Amino acid sequence: MKDFNSYKPEDSAQGGGEDISDLAQRLTAAFAGKGEGDVLRAIYAEAEKSRRAGTLSDADLDNFYNALSPMLDGAKRKKLAFVIGRLKKM
Repeated sequence: MKDFNSYKPEDSAQGGGEDISDLAQRLTAAFAGKGEGDVLRAIYAEAEKSRRAGTLSDADLDNFYNALSPMLDGAKRKKLAFVIGRLKKM
C-alpha cells in the first residue's frame, strides 16, 4: 500500500491480513509531512468514491476505524469517528 487509495480492509489485522503495526508504519509513511486536514480529506474523498460505487460497506468502514483508532489520540479518534459516521449515512 503506497497511499490511502490502495488500502483494503483485509490489510488490517481484523481482516486476517498483515499485522496492524505493519499497516500503521505504511500509513505513517504514506502521509509523512502531510497535515491532519490532508489526511482526513484523503480518507473522506476515497471512501466517498467507494461508497458511491458500492464497494465500501459499513463493515469495511468499521474495520478501517478499528485498525487506525488505537494509533490516534482522543481528539483525532473523535474526528475519524465523525468522518466514518458521515460516510455511513451516504
